[in-house]
Amino acid sequence: MYQQTTRDISVTVEPIYLEEQSSPDEGYYVWAYNVKIENGGADTVQLRSRYWRITDARGRVQEVRGPGVVGEEPVLGPGESFEYTSGTPLPTSSGFMVGTYQMETESGEQFEVNIPAFSLDLPHEARRVN
Repeated sequence: MYQQTTRDISVTVEPIYLEEQSSPDEGYYVWAYNVKIENGGADTVQLRSRYWRITDARGRVQEVRGPGVVGEEPVLGPGESFEYTSGTPLPTSSGFMVGTYQMETESGEQFEVNIPAFSLDLPHEARRVN
């Protein structure tokens, strides 16, 4: 698991290779990633948007931006958390992802929360730094 905290907002990510949805012979590999966002601060915040930078083993980069996560813009009061699962395909057997969430306080202040960089590796291959 990978974890990072920004302004008392903790983001934990666990990537999972989805062998049954992948077709290695066709250069198609799929990962799910479980994300938990925890508000350890004193302010209520709302997740407004996301930004992902996805890099495959050949160094090709895909950027994804959009409102909320999995169709939601969750509101997290102090001590609350939100969990979701999403996924991404890659044309290579490894890669990595990193990103940010745009958060907003009740007073309208916006700030970015870092999503930790995490590796997408096949479970039966030796892990390597991408």
